[in-house]
Amino acid sequence: MTSADDTYTVAVRVKPGAARSRVGGRFDGPHGPALVVAVHAPPVDGRATEAARRALADALGVRPGAVSLRTGAASRDKLFLVDRPPAGLADLVSRLRDGTDR
Repeated sequence: MTSADDTYTVAVRVKPGAARSRVGGRFDGPHGPALVVAVHAPPVDGRATEAARRALADALGVRPGAVSLRTGAASRDKLFLVDRPPAGLADLVSRLRDGTDR
């Protein structure tokens, strides 16, 4: 996770085809420690990516339009950008990733 002026980057590992959607857990991937996002949607035609974007927005308490894909459209390892992140977002992501806020 990195921060810029008014955006925040979140590394995510998407697990498509899950029984239910869930945000939480850690995966050490190519972008560093990533937040695990399990989604019910299949990895077809970008459906899992869209479901992950919406689940991430919901878990972070931001509107879905504030979260966009930066890289990883065809990969399970993705970087999402959060526009105008609320205060405390970095702490929330850390808690979700490290299992102290599920």
